[in-house]
Amino acid sequence: MSMITERPASNPAGQHPARAAEGTVARRDVRAVISAYVTLTKPRIVELLLVTTIPAMMLAEGGLPSLWLMAVVLIGGSLAAGAASVLNCYIDRDIDQLMRRTKRRPLPAHTVSPRSALIFGLVLAAVSVALMAAFTNLLAAALTLAAIAYYDLVYTLWLKRSTPANTFWGGACGAAPVLIGWAAVTGSLAPAAWGLFAVVFFWQMPHFYPLAMKYKDDYARAGIPMLPVVASVRRVNAEILIFAWLTVLTSLAVWPLGLSAIYGVPTLVVGAIFVVEAHKLCRRATRGEAVKPMRLFHWSTTYLTIVFVAVALDALI
Repeated sequence: MSMITERPASNPAGQHPARAAEGTVARRDVRAVISAYVTLTKPRIVELLLVTTIPAMMLAEGGLPSLWLMAVVLIGGSLAAGAASVLNCYIDRDIDQLMRRTKRRPLPAHTVSPRSALIFGLVLAAVSVALMAAFTNLLAAALTLAAIAYYDLVYTLWLKRSTPANTFWGGACGAAPVLIGWAAVTGSLAPAAWGLFAVVFFWQMPHFYPLAMKYKDDYARAGIPMLPVVASVRRVNAEILIFAWLTVLTSLAVWPLGLSAIYGVPTLVVGAIFVVEAHKLCRRATRGEAVKPMRLFHWSTTYLTIVFVAVALDALI
């Protein structure tokens, strides 16, 4: 009677089990490191920034820009936003370890070393600016560099830690991709570009304040003077409502600047819903009820996405 010995399916080459296990662990470690570096770039923020960039390019072009130009701006913009986020994580590593929301990020969790994160962020920044300079124009490249520098050196290092107006003054960073996309197409900036910039700028207060409300204790623990931490409920409510209204009114003011009803009608509808949600949140906060701030936070993202999708459709049709 013959005896047939089968090798395990997971080890077809007859590799020693210990070596096979080491290889599996090594592959897992590589994936974990790659995942950690990607996490440092805050991909969700990158996605949101690109949602505003491409429609601005389409409006500037009056249609669909060349696929090559869009690809360059998408790649360059993603690298720039990722660089700003990585450097933000590097600068904020001391306070991130104090906050429940951020203590699992790669630097507080010691998955990536501070030196490696700094080098990674600087390389991404250099590549993004070089790419924009080489394949778009100097204005777009200069705006890209300015946005990275402002976000990390002015907002993260100074404003975030020193003033409750940090979200307001930091709003220019989040709105910069609109100008960058427009400049990449035309080499200049027009009133419509500044109008869309203002929409995103004002939008950031009613978008971010609800998040700061939810994580108020976290920010207080880290000593970060976000408005909901240091101001009264009445003051926070007032700013949410003022900037929600300014966002919607500015979005409507952009309508006559080369846009049609394809943009105006959906912008008016979602703007009304946005303002209603802001009032609901503030009313609950005033009454001392459970405010559920993330409802407005998520709706604000939906609002901005719809507005800029409307910009893109208007430019195409």
